This record gives sequence, C-alpha cells and structure tokens, in this order.
Amino acid sequence: MVEADLAPRGTFRSLSVFNYRVWAGGAIVSNIGTWMQRTAQDWVVLTQLTHNNATVVGIVMALQFGPQVLLLPFTGLAADRLDRRKLLMATQASMGVLALGLGLLTVTDAVRLWQVYLFALLLGCVTAFDAPARQTFVSELVVGPNLSNAVALNSTSFNAARMIGPAVAGVLIALVGSGWVFLVNAASFGAVLLSLRFLRRGELHPAVRAARGRGGFAEGLRYVWSRRDIRTILLMLFLVGTFGMNFPIFISSMSVSVFHLGSREFGLLTSALAVGSVVGALLSARRASPRVSLLAVGAAVFGVGCALAAVMPTSWLFGLALVVVGVASQTLTTTANSSIQLATDPVMRGRVISILLAIVVGGTPIGAPIVGWVADSFGPRWSLALGATAGFAAAVVGVYYLVKHVHGPAGNAEPRPAVEPGRTR
Repeated sequence: MVEADLAPRGTFRSLSVFNYRVWAGGAIVSNIGTWMQRTAQDWVVLTQLTHNNATVVGIVMALQFGPQVLLLPFTGLAADRLDRRKLLMATQASMGVLALGLGLLTVTDAVRLWQVYLFALLLGCVTAFDAPARQTFVSELVVGPNLSNAVALNSTSFNAARMIGPAVAGVLIALVGSGWVFLVNAASFGAVLLSLRFLRRGELHPAVRAARGRGGFAEGLRYVWSRRDIRTILLMLFLVGTFGMNFPIFISSMSVSVFHLGSREFGLLTSALAVGSVVGALLSARRASPRVSLLAVGAAVFGVGCALAAVMPTSWLFGLALVVVGVASQTLTTTANSSIQLATDPVMRGRVISILLAIVVGGTPIGAPIVGWVADSFGPRWSLALGATAGFAAAVVGVYYLVKHVHGPAGNAEPRPAVEPGRTR
C-alpha cells in the first residue's frame, strides 16, 4: 500500500509522526525565546542605545541577516553534505551561548551598541548554517504527501511563537528589563537540543547526500537558473523580502515615533502581526498542494495590507492592518517554501533552500538600511508605502509568469513534486 493511502488527513496530519511531534515540541519553545530576543534587541537599540534611531535598527538587521548572503556558497552545501541532525545540535547550542553572552552584558548594564552589532553579526553567521539545515531537516522527519503539511506547520509554530514571544517580552522588559529576556532565550535552546537528542533515529529518512567535489554551490545556482518556476518564485521573494518584510523597523518606528507607545504595546503590535501569520500558516497547512497563483494573490494582499497600515490613524487600527500583512506574508513565504521543496531534486534541496533563505532574509542588508532611512527622513508611514510597492511589484511578476508560461500558448504545468529516490508517492 502506498504511503498516501496511510496518511491521515487534516490540518495537523503531520503530527501523527512521532519524530515530527518531538521536533515540533522543542521547536515551539525555542521559537518563542527567539522572538522574545528579537523584540528585546529592537527595543534596546531603539530606546536604550539610541534616541529612536530606525536607521541603526536597520544596520543591526543588516548585520544579523547579511551572512545569509555572504556565506551562501557554504551553508546550503553543508546542509546537503553533513548530518543535519548533528549540524543542528551544533548551531542551536551556539545560538544559545550567544544569547547568554548578550543577556549577561545587558543585565550588568555593560552593553554598548558596538557589542550589539558584534553579537548580531555572530548570530547571523550561525543562523546562516542553521536555517537551511532546519528547513530541509523536515524532509527527514516526514516524507510523501505530508511534507507540504509539515513545512506549513513549521511556519505555524514559528509564527505562533511570534505571537506569544513579543507579548511576553514586552511584559518582561517592563518588569525586569531586556537583559532577562535574552537569558530566557538562552535557556529555551535546551528544548530543541533535547528534542534532537530524543528523536528515533531508526525512523528518520536521511536525505541522499550530495557528492563531494568542486563546484557544489555553482551547481546549485545552475539548477535554479534552469528552472523558470523557481526563478519566478525567488524574484517575488526578493522584492517582498528586501523592501517589504522589514517588520521590526515598521512596527518599532510606528510605535515610538507615530503612536508614542511603551514596550508592552510594542510587543502587542508585534504579536498582532503574528496572529495573521499563524492564520496564514494554518490555511497553507490545509491546502493539498502549493501554487504559483497563490503566491501572486499573497503578494497583492501584502501590498494592500502595507498600504492600509501606512494610513491608519490609531494604534489598534494599525494592529488590525498588521494582521492582514501577517496573513499575506505567511501565505507568500510558506507557499514558496513548500513549492520549492516539493519541486526540487532531493540531492539539491539544501542548496536551493539556502538560496531561497538568502534571498528572503539576506535581502535585508540591502533593504533594511534603505527602509530605515526612509522612516527617519520622511516618516514611518512612507517606509510602509515602500513595502506596499514591493508587494504590488511581486504580484505583477507572478501574474506575468502565469499568463506567459502557465496559461499562455506555451503553458507549462505549475511546479510538481520531485519524486525522491526510494520513496513512494
């Protein structure tokens, strides 16, 4: 009997797999800690180390996400060639140590801006290796028709943490200070390390390892360039990821400079964005298969959401607009991730996903300083207008692909799953 016949149905069907349940349990705890730290870091930079300087927040983001691009020749190849479980144990432990260091500096009032820059850069270097391994490790936990569902539930976990973490961080910052938020995050990495330790290794589905040799990264680039569908998805993600997904700048600058809010309200606005992201991820989990047409819709709605957020007169209306932005951004990123993972040859998956992550996250070093400068020079509302423009531009790219290459005279089928060697569809 084929695996598809045995697979349970429903939004949470991947949780029927023991290893995925264990992994998801550890991941949600660690993700909450990560979002707590991101919130506290933005708050420290904006209110403690500078005087509401959004450009500096953009520089911190650039340092933290820039390594996704700079280390691209190595990170995807590491995910394809190394034991992903062991690689994740090393990266997760390293991130915990970095959170501990920044927390101790902040608690003792010794933290300086250059130290935040340094820790952001180091964290970015570790995350560059962690992210593609973590994304593709899902395919070793869940195989067959449930892989797309597992990818979507991973996004649900990440964004549920985005909903919980900032709200908790806002309260902790007000009660005990930002430094303790970093220390809580350091402890949270223990959960994911324990989950990796207690996986049933005999029930893992190890990926086919890429052969050692020269030109591994170049081979990944050639593979991406040969696939029109993947190129289109990556271009859409570049536009939205570079100029649209600068949420720390949008929310922090609007909170402080426009609505004059405190840390608790700042955390709640970040959580409002996460509410939309969770809804978007759960909707993605219910879909049987991802489609490029859905990417175009997601990009267009993202543009509308940013435009609405830019003109909202009150903080609670701004929060409602952020829910729309969250649904759209998560629909876009989850659908793109699922589409590419399912359509990519398994032996190339790590390199292709690292390119995807480099474009989504690594575009930040380009976009974040620009968006921060726009917020400082013309006002936070104009930075959101820039994000709206990026969403509409990405939607145009998607529609062009659908009209010319899917529904046009030379219509191609939308991306279909690549059959993995030795795995039954």
